[in-house]
Amino acid sequence: MVTGPSTQKAKQRVSYVLPLADSPGGHRLGVNGLAVDSEQSILYSGGRDGAICAWDLNLNLKGSASSENPFDSPEDPPSEPSSKPKRSTTFRSQTQAHTHWVNDIVLAQNNTALVSASSDLTVKVWRPLSGNSEAPQTIGQHADYVKCLATPNSQVDWVASGGLDRRICLWDLSGAGKSLEIEVGDEDKSEKGSVYALSASRSILASGGPDAIVRLWDPRSGKRVTKFVGHTDNVRAILINETGDTIMTASSDQTVKVWSVTAGRCMHTLTMHNDSVWSLYSDDSQLGIFYSSDRSGLVVKTDVRGTLGEMDDGLSLAIAQENDGVGKVIAHGDYIWTATSSSSINRWSNVDTGADIQLPEAYRRHRASSAASRPRQLTPPAPTNTRSKKEIPSHSILRISNTATFPSPAAREADANTTISALSTVRKGSEIIVDPDIGVIVPIQALPEETIEGQHGLVKHKLLNDRRRALTLDTAGDVLLWDLLGCTPIQSFGKKHLEDVEPEVNTMEAVAPWCSIDTRTGRLAVVLEAYNCFDAEMYADELHLDEPVDFRDDQRINLGKWVLRHIFSNLIDEVIKRDEAFRRELNENLKKSGQRTNAPSSIQLPQAYSSDWADSMGTLTPRANGASYPMTPGMGIGVATPAVPTHLPGVPEDGAALDKRASQTSRTSDKPVDYFSSTQIAADAPPKAVATPGETTDEKPPKSPTDADKESNGKDTNTLFGKKFRMGMSFGSKKLGRSASSNTEKPVIVDEKAEDGSETSENGEKEKEVDDSFFGIVQMIRNDYEKALVENPDQPVESGITPSLPNETPVLKPPPMTTVIIQEETSGGSADVYRGTVATVGEDASLIEQRAPMWLGDLLLRNKIPLKEPVKVSFILQPWQDLLPSIAGPDGNARLNANRMLRVKKILAYVAERIEAAPEKPDPDALKPEEYLELYCYDQKLPISMSLATLRAHVWKGGADVMLYYKSNGRKSIRYEKTAESATGVSTPSTQAAQPPQAAQS
Repeated sequence: MVTGPSTQKAKQRVSYVLPLADSPGGHRLGVNGLAVDSEQSILYSGGRDGAICAWDLNLNLKGSASSENPFDSPEDPPSEPSSKPKRSTTFRSQTQAHTHWVNDIVLAQNNTALVSASSDLTVKVWRPLSGNSEAPQTIGQHADYVKCLATPNSQVDWVASGGLDRRICLWDLSGAGKSLEIEVGDEDKSEKGSVYALSASRSILASGGPDAIVRLWDPRSGKRVTKFVGHTDNVRAILINETGDTIMTASSDQTVKVWSVTAGRCMHTLTMHNDSVWSLYSDDSQLGIFYSSDRSGLVVKTDVRGTLGEMDDGLSLAIAQENDGVGKVIAHGDYIWTATSSSSINRWSNVDTGADIQLPEAYRRHRASSAASRPRQLTPPAPTNTRSKKEIPSHSILRISNTATFPSPAAREADANTTISALSTVRKGSEIIVDPDIGVIVPIQALPEETIEGQHGLVKHKLLNDRRRALTLDTAGDVLLWDLLGCTPIQSFGKKHLEDVEPEVNTMEAVAPWCSIDTRTGRLAVVLEAYNCFDAEMYADELHLDEPVDFRDDQRINLGKWVLRHIFSNLIDEVIKRDEAFRRELNENLKKSGQRTNAPSSIQLPQAYSSDWADSMGTLTPRANGASYPMTPGMGIGVATPAVPTHLPGVPEDGAALDKRASQTSRTSDKPVDYFSSTQIAADAPPKAVATPGETTDEKPPKSPTDADKESNGKDTNTLFGKKFRMGMSFGSKKLGRSASSNTEKPVIVDEKAEDGSETSENGEKEKEVDDSFFGIVQMIRNDYEKALVENPDQPVESGITPSLPNETPVLKPPPMTTVIIQEETSGGSADVYRGTVATVGEDASLIEQRAPMWLGDLLLRNKIPLKEPVKVSFILQPWQDLLPSIAGPDGNARLNANRMLRVKKILAYVAERIEAAPEKPDPDALKPEEYLELYCYDQKLPISMSLATLRAHVWKGGADVMLYYKSNGRKSIRYEKTAESATGVSTPSTQAAQPPQAAQS
């Protein structure tokens, strides 16, 4: 029972990710984060595939790191070109840290902790040097995407994270959790406080975002120090110097601004970029050298050391040009690494900007004449590397700001700035910068020194009509066909357009939506929501199974139930083992022998095998050999227009003849305004079919016992869980009760009193509260054991766990490495509450029991799915050219409806029953209705296996009632058949159909 009606538990979903073929390590989609451990010579990368990779650089990064000017290292051996093959980067390790994009990574705790921020709302820490293979641990969570991380240096024990939930959180990496939370945004503009950029020093924290405001915070108290206003677009990156008195910010407004904290204003606006500036990096404590990159792919190195505050005299060089926007740039020693939307990472050779830099003659004269250029920082010994001796091309030098006097000529045209601005607004990533003053910009490095190759990930997908298969396109251009149920690829089509392959493999089917798919992390993920994952079915005779299974005629398989049963197969096995141990302990306490065959269970409705079972089940799918099979209710054909005094009876799915009582009974709708349901006529129905005479016109008519029985097949109607699900409400907060009522003689009616948290059993005893989780189902089963012991203390307890059998859910064997994820909705998206694999769900049983939703437990352990009214299709059935009798009633109404899954051959069986009397002695060799009758729509003959849903979607293609025409193919003589030349005096087809068989034969 729900104990806290004022609060509701978040909705939960289950998803699974199909594994890709084994391949070498590396990202499958673009890379968003980079970090370097210079001590270990390891590069870390975080990608849009949710993975974090570690790479051995095989480079000596220690020598240059200790130099005061890290880019003027004297240890550049002249033999470097010959040693390059030994310096290739190699894959070290990888972890699938997140289930959504990794947006940023930083190193902390002396480079032993790698912290990652993700769009899956979590902040995690991975300790790749610990020696064990422990997965990353979640240290915190935001309410929306986490976009950025910051830490003063790689030695500290804390990290700050910022997200789209407009919060900055400080996390203690020693296990103390969240140490501080800052609400970003002014009182009147809090909705614009999303944090896209973050930087930290020991004394100050700076944040920026879409509101173009840079805010400074005290990391100890969380109080705002000040804010800087000046940018006109999203602030994308921030740097803070070691003393915390200078802030550098990069923005989508194409500028880099330098702010003085002490002066409280912008000191410089740098305009070396002509596109949105996405990234900043510096390992210079005073930001004398910094790197920047933009949306066009340009990578810039700027050196303002020794300019004594006159940054216009600094040097800004175009180092490299990527093919895509550079989201992250980092540098160390002689190397620069760039991350883009490609799965590969490029390493570029750095350019020395020391005092001995070889500039063009004109620029050397300018620097010599500049007083600001003389007192530069320590000049290292002249390097022996011939690379730095090369003269920097004039076309690689950028104008650092609009007020800089070089490299522009002394005299500039008045409209030069306007021209630059106009060019920059339309520039694309692949275009070359054109400055009207200095001409074409040519990056110093034409090609990267090395490309750290990534893998190919999926970037596009198409769910096919059968909703069991999907096509994907990967970054290599290959098209692959997947089986969503088996979790495996079916066929590769090579490098083709996905749109060209689709017609080859698609089928003409219409299946209810039961899942959604996405490829956001480069792999194919299938997401199942509680509200519709059990909506889709397929016919068992369409399956191609390795092991034969004995199905009944026209049996349907529920797709959601089928795949979940086998995704969690190991979990079911583990829960059964625990249940056996629990019952063994109970039974040992009895100290008595003897077994009983049936343990009473107050939560399952008994089957109604009465003598008039066949009479009262006219509109139900029959059960073969008396065995219970779950089915979609309401598979009969009923008259669609309500309140018709006399109407056509329903027809069972197997097309068997109906007796008089069956022909007068139709299924009652819960909603009288639903024109896709039949009208209940109680004239000749058994007395027990209606709870109270005269209630047939009530808003919610009670169901007959057989209706209750029908709807309880695999669907829990009496538990509060089932009721709440049927009513479209989310589950209660913590506790959920169950109704012990199992009497099928009572009409099943949704009782609003069930919501008050005081549900009782039949004998008035209050039911035990259970958790609103997977474990709640385990508790229910155990409560039943206790109840059974009280009622029959001398009999051992039998298992109450009844998972579905192979005839309902044929054996599937998903790959063990298929990822299984359970998520719950949050205000900003969905948060993971569990992640494992098909192989590990058994080991994780305790965790899943606590975190998985109750509906999953009900499905896996009791084979119950939430009750949901079947979708029906309305259609009008008429004889073709009036050559056969009409099936319409005396009022001429031929409008019918039936379950969307009903096949054409069942409609033909319905027609056959009504146009021709059934023989007294059935002939086993007689033709089946589908062998001598045909059904047409738009003059198109319909296949007998086509469902109403497919017919409506692909043949009728309209919203109104489907028009269907039946005719004879001549293989059998039909006594009522007439020709077009028949005399006009013959009675109308509708009159014939309305006559009883005896009268018609006379």
